[in-house]
Amino acid sequence: MSLAHIHATRPTFNRPDLTLAPPVATPRIRAVPSGTEARGFVLYVGIDEAKAAAAGTSLNRIVEALKALAADIAPSSETYAAVALAPQGAGGRDVDVVRLALQDPAALAAHRAEPEELDRARSGVVVDISRKRVILDNETAALTYKEFELLQYLVLREGRTIDRAEIISSLWNSADEEDTPNERTIDVHVRRLRSKLGRYEDIVRTVRGVGYRFDRHADVAIRQSTTPSPDLF
Repeated sequence: MSLAHIHATRPTFNRPDLTLAPPVATPRIRAVPSGTEARGFVLYVGIDEAKAAAAGTSLNRIVEALKALAADIAPSSETYAAVALAPQGAGGRDVDVVRLALQDPAALAAHRAEPEELDRARSGVVVDISRKRVILDNETAALTYKEFELLQYLVLREGRTIDRAEIISSLWNSADEEDTPNERTIDVHVRRLRSKLGRYEDIVRTVRGVGYRFDRHADVAIRQSTTPSPDLF
């Protein structure tokens, strides 16, 4: 499965009733190989929570309005929305961050073409979300997939305390009941993660009676995410 691009002339509107006029040219979908068919589309919307609030709305209201519009135009359509997260202060255009986080092929290709930082450029901790690894004093830590997911979940919510129930519901599939941990075993997962972080173990803080949070130190760097966010609308 892959993505193609929709190439269409910008629609025009008639005043004063704002009725959508017929497009000047018939929209066409580019790069559709023979034997395939279009099954839907992706619309990337770049706007952070502060900009939405300044406009008198919220991300959730925008999502619900777009879902309602799709249902009104095509009642049989199905919609699915995900919110893209990035570390605070990561910078860049909102829409570019969204495209990277949701793995738009063109955005990924452009990102990978950029010169990468040297792995041995600094000591301390590098949480490399784009390549799913943690570098400790220029050495790659031997984290398991689930340990990295746990750390990533906390990093993307920097400064916020996450309770154990949220960690379980977000990182473990509810359908796999046999593999789903309880709140006590989450503590075991955190202890194993901390043991592999060595002298930097305190970047994962325990908030007694509540859960865990990620605290960034001066010697901790975060590399931008190109992986899908687990947060859904």
